[in-house]
Amino acid sequence: MSENTYNEDLKVSAEVSAEEVVAVAAGVSEEASGEVPKEAPVEVSEEASGGVSVEVAEEVGEEAFEEVSEGAGMAVGKEILVQVSGADIINDGNLVLSNVNMEIAKGEWVYLLGKVGSGKSSIIKTLIAELPLKKGAGSVLGFQLEKIKKRHIPYLRRKLGVVFQDFQLLMDMTVEENLMFVLEATGWSRSREMRARVQEVLQMVGLPDKLKKMPHQLSGGEQQRVAIARALLNSPQLILADEPTGNLDEETASEIMKVFSGIHAGGETSILMVTHNRELTKRFPGRVLVCEAGTVHEQPEEEIDFELM
Repeated sequence: MSENTYNEDLKVSAEVSAEEVVAVAAGVSEEASGEVPKEAPVEVSEEASGGVSVEVAEEVGEEAFEEVSEGAGMAVGKEILVQVSGADIINDGNLVLSNVNMEIAKGEWVYLLGKVGSGKSSIIKTLIAELPLKKGAGSVLGFQLEKIKKRHIPYLRRKLGVVFQDFQLLMDMTVEENLMFVLEATGWSRSREMRARVQEVLQMVGLPDKLKKMPHQLSGGEQQRVAIARALLNSPQLILADEPTGNLDEETASEIMKVFSGIHAGGETSILMVTHNRELTKRFPGRVLVCEAGTVHEQPEEEIDFELM
């Protein structure tokens, strides 16, 4: 998704309800996300857990939560947040990857490496249900990807944090307004709590004094920090980062990786990161998955030929 498309999708009219833009604010296109059911009011708890609230659960009904419960996988000693088995990844009618098997546990940091065009971004799009899973099985934060209904996709995306390579900030809004907009779109309503949360996430990424700045007044690294702060607003269990350092110089990229490292250090947030940067994967170790030969496999870092990436 291009930055222009993302920004145009976010700039919805005042007449459009927050429910209808919640998936867009989460970082995916309105077109792909589908419509949030009108009968399901968007509510979040005061604790801002980022999960589907009790209020929404009651309105959505048993059908949606059957999907959630079926996908809530647990392995011995660890909670599984992402589980994909025998999946074919299809983009625009073309088979990109076949028989994909992958698993991400709570608190894990996982890299996804591969050549340009090898299917890395298609995997991200499949995990956020932008691309449908037509063969195989997949579960993300309890939602079954092969069964998920269009109207339930926004609820999945609220539990995720997505960080893009090109930042995708609204250039005519201040940093504070960018973040407040997402909170409003995801159901927050108390101004004091919203402003406190905005300040909190900006503190987490080292930008407590940039509230009133416009994006064009920030460096590339600062813009990416704001994008990370946006991803953290609803306390996601899983962050999907698609080449988050791809447009940054080496020093700035290292600073951004330290931000991710600080987020990950708490042990509550899992990270799936697409990257080509060999040095970053050495400095910030994680489990490595490789897209090659039309599928995905796990490979020890010392065996990876980064020259082919």
